[in-house]
Amino acid sequence: MVAGGVIIRVRRGGAADDPEERHQTYAIAPRPRMTVLDALTAIQSELDPSLGFRYSCRVGMCGTCALRVNGRPRWACRTLIEGLGESVTLEPLVNFPVLRDLAVDMTPFLDKMSRARAWAEPTEAAASAPVELSPDSRQRVRIDPHIECITCGICYSACGMAAHDPDFLGPAALNRAYTLVCDSRDAAGGERLAEVADEHGIWRCHSQFNCTEACPKGISPATAIQALKRRAAASGAKSFVASIIGGLAPGG
Repeated sequence: MVAGGVIIRVRRGGAADDPEERHQTYAIAPRPRMTVLDALTAIQSELDPSLGFRYSCRVGMCGTCALRVNGRPRWACRTLIEGLGESVTLEPLVNFPVLRDLAVDMTPFLDKMSRARAWAEPTEAAASAPVELSPDSRQRVRIDPHIECITCGICYSACGMAAHDPDFLGPAALNRAYTLVCDSRDAAGGERLAEVADEHGIWRCHSQFNCTEACPKGISPATAIQALKRRAAASGAKSFVASIIGGLAPGG
């Protein structure tokens, strides 16, 4: 071990040509303000070019460097080596298939975003001309705390229900659905709410707030899911009352 250095334990394996899962250790000499991502790039360039991991921006904007640091999901680029101890264990995110070493397959996660219809479907008015939401409007106030998601997958990795139910949409997809359901410029709010209000959607969430605690952006997907539950319950109650009234109507 390097004097005054740090031992980095990296979970290796997972690729088709290297299926054996194991931990491999590397000794590094940390520099001031060195991040976990800095340590990984140093290991790859100086000690082991075969090490696999993923990153893009290095400044907390893309989320692609997400992994587990001492058991907790974090961004490698924003996590300092200092304060983590003399031995740091790095592992891939859980609830994702492993491609190789620390790099995971995001396909199932992105498929669930697609199932939640995580794109705007503008109304005719919004499609024909720009429609503004005032910053202090009720809609904007509801949406603002939830729109900064960069789909890094950390909330999904922290979610116990995602581990229990592979079909659960997950916190990121449901958080995105909430921002669209709340937006009057979107024409598919009711359809989207109905689609996420099933046994693998909002009702599967147990509101443990693990996703909220883990999110590096300070977003609370659990709060968004609770709000979707209230909207779904209110919508269902209105439909129930309407069906009763319809049944009592003359000739009903």
